[in-house]
Amino acid sequence: MKKSWLFAAVFACFTSQVFAEDVVVYSARAEQLVKPIIDAYKKETGVNIKLVSDKEGPLMERLRAEGRNSPADILLTVDAGNLWQASQMGLLKPVKSPVLEANVPAYLRDPKNEWYGLSIRARTIFYNTDKIKPGQLSSYADLADPKWKGKLCLRTSKKVYNQSLVGMMLAEMGPVQTEKVVKGWVNNLATKEFADDTKMLEAIAAGQCAVGIANTYYYGRLMEKSPKLPLGIFWADQAGKGTHVNISGAGVTKYAKNEKGALKFIEWLSSAKAQNMFADVNLEYPVNPKVKPAPEVAAWGNFKHNYINVANAGARQAEAVKLMDRAGYK
Repeated sequence: MKKSWLFAAVFACFTSQVFAEDVVVYSARAEQLVKPIIDAYKKETGVNIKLVSDKEGPLMERLRAEGRNSPADILLTVDAGNLWQASQMGLLKPVKSPVLEANVPAYLRDPKNEWYGLSIRARTIFYNTDKIKPGQLSSYADLADPKWKGKLCLRTSKKVYNQSLVGMMLAEMGPVQTEKVVKGWVNNLATKEFADDTKMLEAIAAGQCAVGIANTYYYGRLMEKSPKLPLGIFWADQAGKGTHVNISGAGVTKYAKNEKGALKFIEWLSSAKAQNMFADVNLEYPVNPKVKPAPEVAAWGNFKHNYINVANAGARQAEAVKLMDRAGYK
């Protein structure tokens, strides 16, 4: 009887150690973008990453409902606004990591260390090269000028990317000037707002409008498929604060069962070895300043970032949504 009890205890200890090696990731990123990275990490370390994929909203609600019983160790998602929201909901925990502090610039991580950027996407200006010369362009605010009447295309304000952009504008310019700009955008629209960036970029290329605002990787994907489209990229606000940047990123969940393993995986994702793999697959920029972007991304040229901490994208999100609603930005 004593031997069987001892065996059971040893077996339980062994199995708990085995299962502790697994890291469970709740991911709002497309599975085909994440799977190759997970496979590479398992090959290098032997650690098994269990992936649960869904949209960010359902994942955060699931985390909240599961509470202490959640199997998740990491929340991986896009946009600082979403990560900030997860932090506000009490879903993440602060982690101190010299590795992440060295690899992730301060403006691309949570001031409370609850989440860290892992790749950068810029939201900037795109234009029809048959209709517009780069010298005609300058800033996001300039697109509110009446000279762009009937020439501007935008994605819907319902998407977090635009909410974050306006949130960052609020942090930089204040509510009065930001609302004036957004109202100007609405007055200049060539057509109703688009459901996604790709359709909007196609409309610019087709001449339905002349300029618009989109994330860089949508442009990269579209030009890979149709390289002869008359589409150009212009880095907004280079004479001012710089182009708006946002992130995809991750945080350790509040009730992580394998906090140590979770942190090691996030640190690995920020390393020089993994950064190109993580960023290049979606035509994004590495967050680690020591790592160069993929050649096709580098070909778009260097640009000055807006160095306001991306946490403002979330902190100002509710205010941004109300402002866009008042301005008639659908």
